[in-house]
Amino acid sequence: MFADLLKQSWWSLLLRGIAAILFGVLALTWPGLTIVTLIILFGAFALVDGIFVVFGSLINREAYEHWWLVLLSGLISIAAGILVFVWPLLTALILLYLIAARALIVGIMDIIAAIRLRKEIEGEWMLILAGIASVLFGLIMFIWPGAGALAVIWLIAIYAIFVGLMLLILAFKVRSWRSQLEERGEQSTS
Repeated sequence: MFADLLKQSWWSLLLRGIAAILFGVLALTWPGLTIVTLIILFGAFALVDGIFVVFGSLINREAYEHWWLVLLSGLISIAAGILVFVWPLLTALILLYLIAARALIVGIMDIIAAIRLRKEIEGEWMLILAGIASVLFGLIMFIWPGAGALAVIWLIAIYAIFVGLMLLILAFKVRSWRSQLEERGEQSTS
């Protein structure tokens, strides 16, 4: 059932991956970013990612019994993005906790989704790795919130690029898997 959801919305994983990689590359190429610029970049990233997740969950709500978990993950990401734009002058510590909380929640949701996928398709480990990276990133941010701004920016960028790559690889794997299933279906009807 969850595999059907992914088969129909592989493009959502692709768009999430592209958004994460773009965010990471922008953060790496502008290492001297001010905290306000980082806030704006993170807010945009969280909003775009959340919108793709919500859209994918709503489109496939009839195909997946637990679609609301995916929806919840997307809504949390959108809420984080909106909060960043509503209060752009948050202190660095509050911003770091917001980023950490979002990473933990999204990471846990990705791990749950991957565990449900493991019996249905191969390659779910990529989503597990993305989820683990998110959880570890969130924990590191909670434990050492006072890290230097440049180190935090680079850590955020590397995290976003890694998660983005895992999502891109998974998107193409799911798309390929979907094509193979459609070909088998056409062969069995011939």
